[in-house]
Amino acid sequence: MTMPGADAITRAADALRRGELVAFPTETVYGLGADAASRDALRRLYAVKRRPLDHPVIVHLASAGQLGDWTSSVPSGAQRLAAALWPGPLTMVLPRAAWVPDAADSSKLPTIGLRVPDQPVALALLREFGGGVAAPSANRFGRVSPTTADDVRTDLGDDVAEVLDGGPCRVGIESTIVDWSTDAPSILRLGGVPRETIEELLGCAVPVRDDGSVRAPGTLASHYAPATRVEVVAGGDLRARARELSTCARVGVIAPELPADLPSSVVVVGVPVDADDYAHSLYRLFRIADDERLDVVLAVPPPGKGIGAAVADRLRRAAGSRTWA
Repeated sequence: MTMPGADAITRAADALRRGELVAFPTETVYGLGADAASRDALRRLYAVKRRPLDHPVIVHLASAGQLGDWTSSVPSGAQRLAAALWPGPLTMVLPRAAWVPDAADSSKLPTIGLRVPDQPVALALLREFGGGVAAPSANRFGRVSPTTADDVRTDLGDDVAEVLDGGPCRVGIESTIVDWSTDAPSILRLGGVPRETIEELLGCAVPVRDDGSVRAPGTLASHYAPATRVEVVAGGDLRARARELSTCARVGVIAPELPADLPSSVVVVGVPVDADDYAHSLYRLFRIADDERLDVVLAVPPPGKGIGAAVADRLRRAAGSRTWA
């Protein structure tokens, strides 16, 4: 794993204090960080991201001990998840403390999304900075999330004061979001922590409400899309659809298993070995599809359990309504 030196961490923390933007790795994707207590810094974050002002961002903390600084109350179930899963790819939506600036949640909701990332570079930066860092993914809004420092530089260029390089992200897709703002918890976004793990820890079923009816990061109907058109197909239909499209388009495939007789013109973008590998490599594979200037990439989702459910969610959002069977 790449680890920036102490001087780089200090420079990045100083940049945050000046209201500038800093990109840094987490275990999920690279984040575009701003001082979450500064309205001016947060306005710049939204402008650089080109993010709609009603779309909330997640505040990253160095430890669960900072929860009380940012929220007015923490339910016992949320405390249980924090103790078991932080640091880790879990975001919890909690009642916002009165002092937190509205710009930290421009949707004007009385809540805030908080998490403690499980990545040494991120934690070093958060400890050095001392406060909360608002950090959506370090890309333009709605596009493919970055999982390397080079992705960030390609997408954002000089709009970022410092880019901390921590190597490729380990998990590769965004955090799971659990909402505690109502009487019972619910999942607003599937992600790095499987739904099954959350339900086991809480001892109850936790519904998924990821249709965009509740404003949360990464829940728009079309999201995470590469420039290449994405179609989600069942494994048994991959060969027929590839043959049909390859007569008039440059076609790529992402699938856990490949049929033996794909057309020779089809580009094999990736063959993930399991759901974890699929999550880790998904956004990199989307970028490869763009680099290859493909017209369409056909993606066969992994089994919809554990992190595979989150991968299937990202594929569905990247494809929009483009499914074929």
